[in-house]
Amino acid sequence: MHPETPRPPAGRPLYTPQERQRRDATVWTLVQGVLAPVQFLVFLVSLVLVLRFLATGEGQAAATASVVVKTLTLYAIMVTGSIWEKVVFGRYLFAPAFYWEDVFSMLVLALHTAYLVALATGALDARGLMLLALAAYATYVINAGQFIYKLRMARLQGHAATPVAPKAEGLA
Repeated sequence: MHPETPRPPAGRPLYTPQERQRRDATVWTLVQGVLAPVQFLVFLVSLVLVLRFLATGEGQAAATASVVVKTLTLYAIMVTGSIWEKVVFGRYLFAPAFYWEDVFSMLVLALHTAYLVALATGALDARGLMLLALAAYATYVINAGQFIYKLRMARLQGHAATPVAPKAEGLA
């Protein structure tokens, strides 16, 4: 490993062999693998629309609709992620391997939900709604980073756990 390459944490691996097998066998892993980049794309489009509205005052309807769509994709990935966690770890949330990611996900959900509540009740004006959306998006970016880091750790641990087949003579 290169010095700048993150190393798997010492102690318990992210997945036991049984958990890794369940992770690799469930369709929910594929669902998460599809939803995560879709949600990120929705986030990027929405971020541009929200920033455009805040900078120019134009495009309020598009920005508002984009935050609602982003929130719905968040709900979809959270529900399916909870199912994935149940299949792999035996609990819907707060499995030890993803405890802090799940804790922070609750903040992400709370801020996105607060946006929908404020939108539905008129509790905030358009600018306030967009600033709340940016706060929700900031937590989303941090949370996405947490999960990307765990994905990287899982890959490193997977490579460390996979025995390397000896090279065949003359084929190297």
